[in-house]
Amino acid sequence: MSRAQLALRVSDLEASISFYSKLFGTEPAKRREGYANFAITEPPLKLVLIEGEPGEETRLDHLGVEVESTDQVDAATTRLKDAGLATFEENDTSCCYALQDKVWVHGPGKEPWEVYVVKADADTLGKSADPNATGDGCCTSRTTEETPAAAGCACG
Repeated sequence: MSRAQLALRVSDLEASISFYSKLFGTEPAKRREGYANFAITEPPLKLVLIEGEPGEETRLDHLGVEVESTDQVDAATTRLKDAGLATFEENDTSCCYALQDKVWVHGPGKEPWEVYVVKADADTLGKSADPNATGDGCCTSRTTEETPAAAGCACG
């Protein structure tokens, strides 16, 4: 099983949780301070909501594909590198309340994409393992010229 992930930065987390619960007919699979995610069966989607600044319009944070195993992340990494894409790998990283392995790439419009596996739950929001990342938290679309594929986190 794999599913697409859509991570949105929202200004009103509670209103967004209420709206998406109604839209998809399900409650969040995980809720933490400033964070919620939905594991939607139909359509197969991981919807991640990350609390942004009050009054900001909702915006795309990042996109992803959740897979079942580290082997699948490794296979995606090899496939993406072989296709000539710049990649950034994060292994055993604690990010958005989950321990994950992942690989990042950017689309032509600089949209960040990740292929990731959630290995375990974590008690903290965490940070990107990318030493060149800007910003001070997890689940932020971060990009630097030194690591063009680095961005954000999986928000498992």
